[in-house]
Amino acid sequence: MSLKPKRVDFVTTWADLKETVKGVVTLGNVPHTVWYNRFSDVYSLCVAYPEPLAEKLYQETKKFLEEHVKSLLIQVNGSSEEQLLTVYYTLWQQYSQGMDYLQKLYSYLNTQHIKKQKATDAELLYGTLSYESPEQMKEIGELGLDLWKKYMIEPLKADLLRLLLGAVHCDRTGQSLYNEKSSTIQGVIQSFVSVEEFKKKNTLELYETVFEVPFLEATGDYYRQEASRLLQECTISLYMEKVLQRRDEEDLRSRKFLHPSSYGKVRSECEQRMVADHLAAIQNECLTMVQLEFQQDLRNSYALLKSIQGGLSVLVSHFMEHVKQQGLRAVVNQTGDNIAAQFVDGMLGVYSKYKEMTNNVFANDQQFTSALDMACASVVNHRFNANQPCKSPELLAKYCDSLLRKSSKGGSDTDIDDKLAQCIAVFKYIDDKDVYQRFYARLMAKRLIQQQSQSMDAEEAMINRLKQACGFEYTNKLHRVFTDVSLSSDLNNKFSNYLQNKDRIELGLNFYIYVLMASAWPYTLNTPTAFAVPQELERSVQRFEDFYRLQFNGRKLTWLHHWSQGELKLNYLKKRYIITMQTFQMAILLMFENTDSLTCKEMMEATKLNSDYFQKTVQSLIDSKLLAVAGDTGEVFEPSTVISLNMDYSYKRTKFRITAAVHRETVQETEQTHASVEEDRKLYLQATIVRIMKSRKILRHNVLIQEVLSQSKARFAPSISLIKKCVETLIDKQYLERTPNSTDEYSYVA
Repeated sequence: MSLKPKRVDFVTTWADLKETVKGVVTLGNVPHTVWYNRFSDVYSLCVAYPEPLAEKLYQETKKFLEEHVKSLLIQVNGSSEEQLLTVYYTLWQQYSQGMDYLQKLYSYLNTQHIKKQKATDAELLYGTLSYESPEQMKEIGELGLDLWKKYMIEPLKADLLRLLLGAVHCDRTGQSLYNEKSSTIQGVIQSFVSVEEFKKKNTLELYETVFEVPFLEATGDYYRQEASRLLQECTISLYMEKVLQRRDEEDLRSRKFLHPSSYGKVRSECEQRMVADHLAAIQNECLTMVQLEFQQDLRNSYALLKSIQGGLSVLVSHFMEHVKQQGLRAVVNQTGDNIAAQFVDGMLGVYSKYKEMTNNVFANDQQFTSALDMACASVVNHRFNANQPCKSPELLAKYCDSLLRKSSKGGSDTDIDDKLAQCIAVFKYIDDKDVYQRFYARLMAKRLIQQQSQSMDAEEAMINRLKQACGFEYTNKLHRVFTDVSLSSDLNNKFSNYLQNKDRIELGLNFYIYVLMASAWPYTLNTPTAFAVPQELERSVQRFEDFYRLQFNGRKLTWLHHWSQGELKLNYLKKRYIITMQTFQMAILLMFENTDSLTCKEMMEATKLNSDYFQKTVQSLIDSKLLAVAGDTGEVFEPSTVISLNMDYSYKRTKFRITAAVHRETVQETEQTHASVEEDRKLYLQATIVRIMKSRKILRHNVLIQEVLSQSKARFAPSISLIKKCVETLIDKQYLERTPNSTDEYSYVA
C-alpha cells in the first residue's frame, strides 16, 4: 500500500467503510482482510489529494452512529417492562464493545486529525471548555459513548430509574433476584458511569444526577419507614441489632450494585434515618447499658453512634461517671493494716477492668480512653476530707515500699517487677507527684539504711520508671541516694585498709557506716535527742572520724544515731541469739553486760537519751520480752523503776530483727512531710514565676497564672491562691513589680 496522498472517491470508499463500521458496532463477522483494508481506507480519506476528507469522514460516521443508536432505542422501547432492563443492558454491552473496536479502526483519524482539533487537557481541566461544547470534537470512541448518552439514556432515564429503584427495593425486602437480574442491574447502573469516563472532569455527573441522587432519596424514605416500624416492635437493644444488620446488608447491596463513590453516601443515609433521627431514644438507654455493663449493647451503641456528629457524647459521659463511681467504691472505707495495698489493688482492678472494656467494646476509641483517664484521675485525686490533703500519693508510696522491702511472703522478682510496673499506671494519675516523691524518698532511704531492700535492681528499675514518667529532675535526688550507697561501700573498704596500714589496728567488731549527702537524703541534720555512744562503739567512731578528716579536709560529719543499727549476740540464755536492733536499743542492752537489773534513772544517765526516746526504746525491748519490768508501771517509767533481763527468754529463731518503735511512721512525721512539701512548692513556684518573667519581661496576671499552671502540672496542681501569694512574695523581694499602666500586669525587675 502506498502512503502517498492520492485522489479518493469518498462515496465509494465510505460505502465500503460504512458496511464494516456497521459490522463492528453490532459485533458482526468482519474478515481480517476487510478489517485491514478499512484501516487503509481511513488513512486514504484523511490524507486525500487535493483536499483531506477527514472532517467529512467524521461527520458521516457521527451521522451513522446517531441513526444506529436511535434504532436501538426503538428496539428497547419495543420490549416489555419486565425485559426493558435486560434488553438495554444487552444492547449496551454490544455497543460499548463495538465502540472499543471502532476506536481502534479510526486510530489514524483520532490521532492525526481529531486530537489536533481538541482542546488540551489543561484547558478542559482548568479552563471554560467542556466536552459538551458543540464545537468540541471527540474521538470516535468518545463520540459513540456521547451519542449513547444523548439518544439512549436521556430518553429512557425515567423508565430506567423507576425499574432500577424497584429492583433494589425488591432486594431490600427479600424478594429474590436471579443472578442474571443482579448483574443486569449492576451493568445498567455502571453504564451511567462508563458513558462519561472519557471526560477529564465531572466524570460522575450523569451517574449522580440520573441515578444516585434519587436513589439516596428513595433509600432515605425506605429506612425512615423501617426505623419507625422497628421502634414500635422492638426494644432499643433489639432495635440496635436490627439497625446494624440493615446497615451491613445495605453495605453489601451497595457493593453488589453501585459505583464505589456511593458506598459511603448510602451508609450515611441509612445511619441518618435510623440512628441520627432517633438519637435521643438510643441515648436515653445509654445510662442503663453502662450501669448494668451490657457489653453487647454497649458495643452496638458505640458502632451506631460513632458515625453521628456528637453522637457519642452522652455515652462517653455516662461511661466516665460510671468508672468514677466504681473507682470510689473500690477505694473508699478501707480498714486494717494494709490500707495501701487495698487502695492500689482496688484502683488497679478498676483500671484493668475498664481498660479492657475500652479496648474490646469501644475499639480503643480515643474519646473513651480519655474518659477512662479522667475518671481514674478523679478517683485517685479525690479528697474524702476536704480539710486534709489527698492520701493517694502517700498510699502508693507505701505500697511500693511493701513490694521493695524484704518480707517473709517473698515473691519472685518477675511478680514484683510486674506489680511495680502496674503502680506507674496509678502514679500517672496523681496530681501531687511531689508528695509521692517525698514519701517515696523517705521510705527508700529507710530500706537502704536498714538493708531491708528486696533487690537493688528492682530499686533502680523503679527509679528509672519514675524518671521516664516525670523526667530526670524528678528523680535526681533518688539517683543521688543510690550513688551515696555505692560510694559508702568504697569508703568502708578504704577505712579497712587504713586500719590495716596504721599499726594493724583491730576494732574488735564489724563497723560499717553510710556517709550521706545532706541535700539528697530526706533527713534533717538535727538529732532528736542527745546520745552517749556505748563504750564498745566509741573507739570505732573516733577512728572513723580521724580517717574521714584525712580523706576529706573541711567536711563535717553529723552522726544520726537514731537511724543506726547493730547486731548483738546474746550469750546468757540457753540458746545463743543474734539480734539486729536499733542503736539506742543496743546501748541499753549493753548496760546489762555486768548486771541483771538497773533502774531507769541509771540507764537514762548513762545513755543521755531524753525522756521521750528513752520511754519508746525501753518499751520496745519490753514488748519484745528481752527486758522485764516489775509490777504495773503504766505508760511512763519512773526513775526508780527497775528494769531487768528476762532470763527465761525464748524464741523459735536464733537470728532475727527487732522493729524499732521510733522508726514507725507517725502522724507527726506525715504532717511534717506535707509541710515540707508545701514549703518546696512555694520555692518551686517562685522559681517558675521568675523564670517565666525573665523570658517574657511583661505579662498580664491571667497569662502568668496559666503559664505557671502549665509548667507545674508535671509535678503538682498548684492552687490559684498559692500562685498569687508567691507573686506577692516576689514583688516584696523586688523580683517583680506592677506596671504603672495596669494593676494586673507585672514586669520583671532586671
